[in-house]
Amino acid sequence: MDSQKKCPICGKPAIEAFKPFCSKRCADVDLNRWLTGSYVIPARDDEPVSDNDNTVPDYNEDDNI
Repeated sequence: MDSQKKCPICGKPAIEAFKPFCSKRCADVDLNRWLTGSYVIPARDDEPVSDNDNTVPDYNEDDNI
């Protein structure tokens, strides 16, 4: 069994400095995919919707945000 992890972008062996990637380039490719919406965390449409889901949270200037 190969104990060395492979880069999730290109499949080459991961390098310690860029783990879990093999290079800065592959790390940047992955970051770009997150920032452009290529990766999506799925949501279920059948989850019940609360009446409060569409409200804007109250803001008070004294709140520490």
